[in-house]
Amino acid sequence: MHYRRFGKTNLNLSVLSLGTMRYLANSENVQQTIAKALALGINHIETARGYGKSEEYFGEAVKAGLCVPRSQLYITTKIPSTSDADSMRRYIDESLERLNLDYLDCLGIHGLNTWEHLEWVQAKNGCMKAVEEAVNDGRVRHVGFSTHGALDLIQAAINTDFFEFINLHYYYFFQRNVDAIAQAASKDMGVFIISPADKGGKLYTPPQSLKDLCHPFSPLELNYRFLLSDQRITTLSVGPATPEELIEPLQVADSDGELTPAELATFQHLENHQKTVLGTEKCSQCYACLPCPEKINIPEVLRLRNLAVAYNMTDYAQYRYGMFENAGHWFPGMKANRCTECGDCLPRCPEKLDIPTLLEDTHNRLNGKAGRRLWG
Repeated sequence: MHYRRFGKTNLNLSVLSLGTMRYLANSENVQQTIAKALALGINHIETARGYGKSEEYFGEAVKAGLCVPRSQLYITTKIPSTSDADSMRRYIDESLERLNLDYLDCLGIHGLNTWEHLEWVQAKNGCMKAVEEAVNDGRVRHVGFSTHGALDLIQAAINTDFFEFINLHYYYFFQRNVDAIAQAASKDMGVFIISPADKGGKLYTPPQSLKDLCHPFSPLELNYRFLLSDQRITTLSVGPATPEELIEPLQVADSDGELTPAELATFQHLENHQKTVLGTEKCSQCYACLPCPEKINIPEVLRLRNLAVAYNMTDYAQYRYGMFENAGHWFPGMKANRCTECGDCLPRCPEKLDIPTLLEDTHNRLNGKAGRRLWG
């Protein structure tokens, strides 16, 4: 296991962190998963108020006795922004009680996804007043935020200078937030990547065609290497449902150097293949087509089409497409069949894509069972 400085927090975190959204089968499974992670050198565990009984289960593991001293283990929990300080005070107290901890190493404002959330954060007597109090009395050591929001919102949140770290989406198959990574690094913020195995493409169960394109590497290995080769990134969330699911990610935990010529050639092969297969139907993700009058997230819809058509990542694309209209601000946007063919987006597209036709094709390919978050 390798370790990196988590920006201005000066915490030295393992390059893989234990995320706890998926290990919620029972308390025994939680304790076994935590024990396995610690034995493998992971020293950072991330949970959240909203992850079902995750905080409670972790608290039970603390009572049972962890195999490393508290001073060598870093705990992050996440709490959503609130419009008032009193709610945040209560939430911090509740989380500490459930976790059976005297203090949090890191508190993340969870899901800073909308401009209203940012307004709550910036309000004079809003939630950050309670967070500041918790920092001053030692119950919270460091403060950051997690986000599923648009790039301009993420950049605005970074520019508040309220935060020491950021937890966000960024992967080989989703590089939209690269400017936020650069901006956070310029402010010496720790950078924590959300779920690269799952949100990065369901790469733990890749289609055979993608495995063939990535050979001799696995798709998951390549995505981890893409991220770990970037020294601006501190740590990646690994969210196992069982202790056994920690094994494959840990195989790259000490491979955090520059990309090798063979890896670079494989990434180029993936890019060339996508261009060849998609041809003149490839969306380059410039986002010039927005805003859409029907609130369709056109770039994300067409990104999922890119992946399904070029790499046969249909299972992942259907999984994400099913979240539209079902996950609120966590995954905003209407489904592609809401398109009225108004034509507003057409003159803005530098590639002159027939966007209404591509939206219809995407919906026909990907529409299926409605998706939902693993937690409320």
